[in-house]
Amino acid sequence: MKKIFITTILSVLFISCSNEELDQSPISSIGTNGFYSNAEEFESAINGVYSTLRFYPDNQFHLLEIRSDNMYAVTGSGVRPYEPVNNFDNSIATNTYVSSVWNTNYTGILRANTVLEALNADVVADNTTRNRIEGESKFLRAFFIVIFFDLVKTFGKVPLMDRVYSPSETLEIGRSPVGDIYDFIIADLQSAISLLPTSYTANQLGKATSWSAKALLGKVYLTRSGPSYGIEGPGMDSNEYSLAINIFDDIINNGPFDYENDYASIFAYDNENNSEIIFDIQYNAGASVGGDYPSITVPDGYLRVNDAGFTNGEDTKRVSEDLINSYSAADTRDDFNIIYGYTDENNLFVGSVFFGKYLDLNFKGTDRFDWSLNYPVIRYTDLQMMRAEAILMSSVGRQSDVDGVVNFIRNRAGLTTTVTGVNIDTLLEEKRLEFACESKRWDDLIRTGKVIDVINAWIPIEDVSNKMSQMEANYIIYPVPSNEITVKEGLYTQNPGYN
Repeated sequence: MKKIFITTILSVLFISCSNEELDQSPISSIGTNGFYSNAEEFESAINGVYSTLRFYPDNQFHLLEIRSDNMYAVTGSGVRPYEPVNNFDNSIATNTYVSSVWNTNYTGILRANTVLEALNADVVADNTTRNRIEGESKFLRAFFIVIFFDLVKTFGKVPLMDRVYSPSETLEIGRSPVGDIYDFIIADLQSAISLLPTSYTANQLGKATSWSAKALLGKVYLTRSGPSYGIEGPGMDSNEYSLAINIFDDIINNGPFDYENDYASIFAYDNENNSEIIFDIQYNAGASVGGDYPSITVPDGYLRVNDAGFTNGEDTKRVSEDLINSYSAADTRDDFNIIYGYTDENNLFVGSVFFGKYLDLNFKGTDRFDWSLNYPVIRYTDLQMMRAEAILMSSVGRQSDVDGVVNFIRNRAGLTTTVTGVNIDTLLEEKRLEFACESKRWDDLIRTGKVIDVINAWIPIEDVSNKMSQMEANYIIYPVPSNEITVKEGLYTQNPGYN
């Protein structure tokens, strides 16, 4: 049984300032009104922190997958907010997706900080429970600040909120250097590793474990080891690949994870929390706690003809021709990840090509917001391929280990030809095919120093509408949302390259 972590319980737990105030500063004031008086209320509170992750997959898709060469998201109308993201527009400081990431992640940090400040032995006497709640809060705070997509990887320097601040206090907090933020995150994750359990009972599956905290820490070391590109972004040329490899080795050798033998089973609705999953976001259908991420990649007509809820008003977000052509005929991941058109209600074929990776119409809920499939954030194959990346980027480790990972995933996908001497370009291409629509590609290209060359070689081939600007280093991170820039003159300065 799956614990519902994304339920809408936060109005009971948190009293915050108005939405206008939240938009104007990273953290708003908060009062507990007598809450946090016993262990049960802390359990509700930490579930409230998890609930902030509900639309994390959506943000991942709109600002990472669409930014990469896996998508060509240009519509006929030209008015969708994901199009300027696709096109490397330098005037996206007012973009709703950009501001959503800033606000959502600072909301999550606020909630985690509130739990940490209220937690004490007087109200949670059991030491094991108290340690676990502290560990979960620190894991989630780290998640919101830096890992995978959020804050540091999106905006570079950001305000460092290490406790609950009042609105007036936030107006005095500028953006901290990326190195300082990484140091804070590493301390949080190291603490979480020591505090979190290795596993949970059935009714708490999906919560952060010490293994998931280790995996996040390994990716922190891998990410900041990447090139800086001369900007204040996620890469710091820190050369900590051996630290990442050591952590990944610990998880691989001692953790309870393994490959699934069948690619499709990793994403099966009736096979959640399988051996591949190191950390995911838990969803339940019904009661407004399902997810909409399986349907945001899908055109209206497909949802309508399959009675999968009311339509979303979106044009097709098209899979790039380059990705389509990268799959070989024998690769079983192709037809699983991508839907090549459909027949509409008038029995006419519509030639849209789109990601359908997370859709299973046998499990559709009440509408397009109500899919129950958990979202895989870290899976075992990703861990193995990040380890292979660290080996190739540092020349620390065995080439046979790299080749072994690549040949396993190829064989699982029905590709029987053995490859040897895998280099970083081959690894990136194999990972692209494996993780299509999992929002990994953009970060992979950045970490390995390939993003500018790869994207600029791809644009003139893919951009048939002639809408895209050239990729440059400044576009590795996003602009600070314009409403944050204007909250107090001189508090923040805009990232270079953006209006």
